Amino acid sequence: MKPLRASLVIIATAFGLLAGPAAEIPGLRPEHPRLLATKADWSQLAQRLKAEPGLAAYHEALLAAARQELDKPPARYEKTGRRLLGISRAVLQRVVLLAYAWRTTGDERFARRAEVELLAVAAFPDWNPSHFLDVGEATAAFALGYDWLFEVLTPAARHTIRQAIVEKGLTPFDHASGWPKTENNWNQVCFGGLTLGALAVADEAPAVAAKILNAAHAGIHHGLAPYAPDGVYPEGPSYWAYGTSYQVLMIAALESALGTDWNLAASPGFLASAGAYLQCTGPTGRHFNYSDGSESAAFEPAVFWFARKLGDPGLLLFERRQLGSAKTTAAAVHSSRFAPLAALWWPPASSEGATTALPLHWTGQGLNPLAVFRGSWTDPKSFYLALKAGAGELNHAHLDAGSFVLEAGGVRWALDLGAQEYESLESKGVDLWNKRQDSPRWTVYRLNNFSHNTLTLGGQLHRVAGHAALEEFSAAEAHAVVDLSPVFAGQAKSVRRTFHVQPGARVLIGDELRGVAPGAAVRWQMATRASISLDGRMATLRQDGQVLTVEVLAPAPAAFQVLPAEPPADDYNAANPGVHLLTFTVPAPADGALNLAVALTPGLPLSQ
Repeated sequence: MKPLRASLVIIATAFGLLAGPAAEIPGLRPEHPRLLATKADWSQLAQRLKAEPGLAAYHEALLAAARQELDKPPARYEKTGRRLLGISRAVLQRVVLLAYAWRTTGDERFARRAEVELLAVAAFPDWNPSHFLDVGEATAAFALGYDWLFEVLTPAARHTIRQAIVEKGLTPFDHASGWPKTENNWNQVCFGGLTLGALAVADEAPAVAAKILNAAHAGIHHGLAPYAPDGVYPEGPSYWAYGTSYQVLMIAALESALGTDWNLAASPGFLASAGAYLQCTGPTGRHFNYSDGSESAAFEPAVFWFARKLGDPGLLLFERRQLGSAKTTAAAVHSSRFAPLAALWWPPASSEGATTALPLHWTGQGLNPLAVFRGSWTDPKSFYLALKAGAGELNHAHLDAGSFVLEAGGVRWALDLGAQEYESLESKGVDLWNKRQDSPRWTVYRLNNFSHNTLTLGGQLHRVAGHAALEEFSAAEAHAVVDLSPVFAGQAKSVRRTFHVQPGARVLIGDELRGVAPGAAVRWQMATRASISLDGRMATLRQDGQVLTVEVLAPAPAAFQVLPAEPPADDYNAANPGVHLLTFTVPAPADGALNLAVALTPGLPLSQ
């Protein structure tokens, strides 16, 4: 038995949760609200709103958003492909916002509108258990709505909402498959949502609640395992926000409802993951969007929980940047279905302006190892290089081992195209979710190595099951080495990629290849939105008044080309307008040994 699972079983036994289906839930707070915030917590928030201008301004943005929901029609049962997920998320955002507005103002318009929403969705035929994420998020919406609005709901509405939680949220767990044992965001979202549902109705439906809580005890260690050892979330920063938000909801709800978090926050790498998430954000505020991620960094209330838990308000550096004006604050509130939770987890006013103590040069090991080098945490125009190892067979992963992003002067020079919207591919019959070497997933241009800032040998795909290792890292020397040999198994005997940051933020990227088939084409490339002018071995990139020069140092015959980031001609690959590939291709010599070297040097603004 794994150590974390064993500890959960011990804790579950101690709390009586394994005593049988008829058992009550020991330690359950008897009154509502008990999820995330108690009456005392809401009263404390009311006092803070009177005394803290920053929190009060954020609160007013939440109320403005809540007022906009009052006249909108309730959700309808409308699936997109195989998913009801968009509806579940919209309901969660609306209900949490309206319930927050009622609890902080007492204005019954908010409560009545939330009640209408909950009753409409309670009448759905189901919450789409065939795609269980939809159930997890809908159950979270109903749990928080039921708990936060408990005393203002009509008795009939209370009964209907509670029955929906049990019948459409908790009971379908009996037929769940796969996700209870997966080591990815599904495990966290589904167990997180169902745990909230179980805690919301635990006193009125103790048998089914105990069943769900027992299952969560037994299974949540799978979702927590990928954080070890250093907090690097293998699915990338976008999916860190998704899975971790629900993990935080689960932990916070257990604490508020039962007085214990089952020791989940102590899981290896979990608390460190907030720092790792920040490392995946460049000075421009854009993510290092490896795996199925977005370059745009959304506002993430879960970071507020980490900042409070760790006593480190500096973790909120990028979240506070998004709250810099009334306009950006409104955008942040609208962007997150968990926005009201940031108010509940808001750090003390005395900590405003605190900066993070995170290192400028950092590495994180794990399934998808990363290394980051940056010039500053506070200057949005500072230098930033982030690179990765890892494997294509990981959940949501791309064939991008050895890839990197680069920023300087407020410009993202080297970029990752990110994910393509799933339904646009699934609707065309593309099977995205198996990770075989011959999977249709790897015909998607944005997911394979032909679009990433890495090497390609002989026009072949990377080995999906090959795990590249981050084998060397030196913060003092600003140096990292990725062993790509497993990724090129069968194509080369060994491949090592070295990154070195020199004074002036000049980046040297060296590739050492051995055992390549003589004459095989070795391709180096970098995706960029910059305009590019070529002079043989030298490329000059220009964007937003800034310059980056890229020079091939070795081998001598190499010369750059510029190609559009254009996918194959088919009916499912998305276009990538405005993006080009800076690339060169050289043949492997007769002895199969080849060294590549490229220098990337940020220049001065064009006006100077």
